[in-house]
Parts: sequence; structure tokens; C-alpha cells
Amino acid sequence: MATKPDPSLIPDSLKPFDTTRLAFRAIRQPEDLALFTAIGNDQSGYMNSNFSNTALISPAGTNKFMKSLAEDQLIGATIWLKNTPREQEEMADNGALSGELKSEWGTAIGEIHLSKLPANAVHHRSTEIGIDILPGFQGKGYGREAIEWALDYAFRRAGLHRVRIRAFEWNTGALKLYEKIGFEIEGREREALWHEGRFWDGVDFGMLEQEWWTMQKEKQKKGDREESRRTNRAIRIESSQ
Repeated sequence: MATKPDPSLIPDSLKPFDTTRLAFRAIRQPEDLALFTAIGNDQSGYMNSNFSNTALISPAGTNKFMKSLAEDQLIGATIWLKNTPREQEEMADNGALSGELKSEWGTAIGEIHLSKLPANAVHHRSTEIGIDILPGFQGKGYGREAIEWALDYAFRRAGLHRVRIRAFEWNTGALKLYEKIGFEIEGREREALWHEGRFWDGVDFGMLEQEWWTMQKEKQKKGDREESRRTNRAIRIESSQ
């Protein structure tokens, strides 16, 4: 009988659709309808990410959104929290989640997609990230982990040159997160958005491939330094015994 490989021993380069805590799967219709319905029912998330946020959510609109992400993007993926012991502890606080959001992949917690350029514009090699994370899983680093995966996909695997992401001025959490990840503010659409009785700016962020690769080299150097410190510490402990 063949031995099933230990996932922890598989190099990250051979797991392009996984991160430490998350798995990314192609959107499936209609199986993922429960997830997209849950996303649409998150009124705060809807107001924070939808330009046409005066429209009421409808089943037809939810199906249209899911179909667009599945068929009209460079990549459209559902985000799954893996079934690891640590993440199962996290799930204890989300008992209200529908059983339809659980599968052998783990627990569905959101979606992420990269826009596709028209055929006559692909030479520009750019894309835009869109992301939705369910409320019970926000503030835990999953959004950042998913965006960093999308950046890796865009630059390392798809060979793109530029990635854009946008946020509304009132969504201060997103503004801080995107800058922390390494995006640069490229411009503001002044008073472009009417929300809660006043006009707000739309904020455009961007990242270039050379900027992303520089960040990867810095992360590698930091990892090498930490590994060197751990090795030296182990040697000192062994020598003192």
C-alpha cells in the first residue's frame, strides 16, 4: 500500500494553492452559493467594498457575482481555513456558521480574485485584487495571508508587472493593512463616494514586480538571520552541557 505523503514535508513551491493556514480552490457553481450568500449578508463588508452599495442584495445578484468571479477573472478562488488542530480551536468561536461552509477542504471563510485584462490589453501585465472575508474571521490575519498569496501568484506564477488594490476612505482597516503589506498609495479619487451623509475619497494602491521581489529577498535574509541565531543558540546550549 502506498504511503500518503506528509503535507508538512512538501516544499512550499510544490503547494502553489496553499499557505500556512489557508487553501485556495476554484469557485464551483452552484456548490459555493452558501459562501457567496454569507458574503452578501455581511452588510458592513458590502458597504466597505461595493461601489454600488445602495443596491439591495438579491439571490440573482449573488449568483451573478459568483458567476463573474468564476468565469470572467484571471483567477477567482474561494478561501478555506484548513482543518488543523490550531485552526479548529479558532472555529470554536464560530459555532453559528452554516454546515454548508464546511468540507474536506476545511471551512470556507471568503473569496479572492484577480481581474483579467481584455485580450487587446494583456501586454500591460497588470491586475487588480478583490477580496471578501466573512466577519467572524476578520482581524485574525487571514486577509493579509490571502492577499500575500495573491501577490505571489501574480508576480511569481502569472508573470505580471503591476498589481492594484483599492479601498474606500472610511475603511481605515483596509488602508492600514494594504500599506503594511507593502502597497504604495498611487492616487486618490477626491470625494468620489457618497456614504453616510458625506463624500469620501477612493484610495488607489499599487505594487510593482520589482518591489515585490525586493520584499521577498528581505524576508529571505531575515529568515536566514533567524535560522543562524537558532543554530548558534543550539550550539551554545550543547557546548554548555
